[in-house]
Amino acid sequence: MKLDPVSLRLFVAVMEESTIAAAAEREHLAASAVSRRLAELEDSLRVSLFTRSNRGTEPTAAAYALLHLARGVLNDLDGIASQMREYGAGLRGHVRVVANISAITQFLPTQLQRFLAQHPAVDVRLQEQISTEVARTVAENAADVGILNAGHYGDRVTLLPYRRDELVLVVPAGHALARRRSVQLADALPYDFVGAHPGSAINNLLHRAASAAQASLRLRIQVTSYDALCLMVAAGLGVGVLPRGSAQLYRGALAIKAITLDEPWAQRELSLCVRSLEALSPVARQLVDHLARPDSEWPAA
Repeated sequence: MKLDPVSLRLFVAVMEESTIAAAAEREHLAASAVSRRLAELEDSLRVSLFTRSNRGTEPTAAAYALLHLARGVLNDLDGIASQMREYGAGLRGHVRVVANISAITQFLPTQLQRFLAQHPAVDVRLQEQISTEVARTVAENAADVGILNAGHYGDRVTLLPYRRDELVLVVPAGHALARRRSVQLADALPYDFVGAHPGSAINNLLHRAASAAQASLRLRIQVTSYDALCLMVAAGLGVGVLPRGSAQLYRGALAIKAITLDEPWAQRELSLCVRSLEALSPVARQLVDHLARPDSEWPAA
């Protein structure tokens, strides 16, 4: 049995777009051609991938299983073509990295600068995602390396120690709490909050902590970046929580103050995420080893 990559790509398009018509438009093909490819794929695999009715097509359990496998195969094929092009252009490796905003703003700029200075022929592609998406993206072979908050993400990924960070409360310079050296979350709950986007790890922590304190989180504004959060706080629109290292980037430019959060959950662990060390390419393994190296082992600048 030979599987056609074109048919797999069309199958993935149908699964992602939910309809054959939308997938056909995305792939610039006639809907009838896409339907024929799907039927041929089902014949080759000897399994029904969709149930068909007058309401359209619905994926079967086999379709969802194939989706994961097909993405892996297509990513591998794309990786072969990409890496061969890179060898021809003088590049000798390509690593796909996904990371949460805490890692991107606090640690990765310096670490990637050092790595690329040592390995100028390597191409590192970085994308920001929330931690749950980081784990899913790595598990589905859409990225080689991830950085996320330590936690439980299932047995499809392997977590390795990376760094620790500390969450702090950020308030406007003239705020009632601004003179405090440390606070507990209960001290801040009477005030409006500027939060991160839905699903973010920090928002989830805040909601759980507020619930444990039998109070509600007055989430007035939600933003998608730490700079936007700090700008909103500086404008007096609420208080916010973010990593200390990220807050320090904005303290000189904005009238805000970072206050220690006297809460056990404010001390966090970040982890590296891979499918398995054995599955990494040599250059991806080099990057993982570089990222895992403690800051204390680097010579002083």
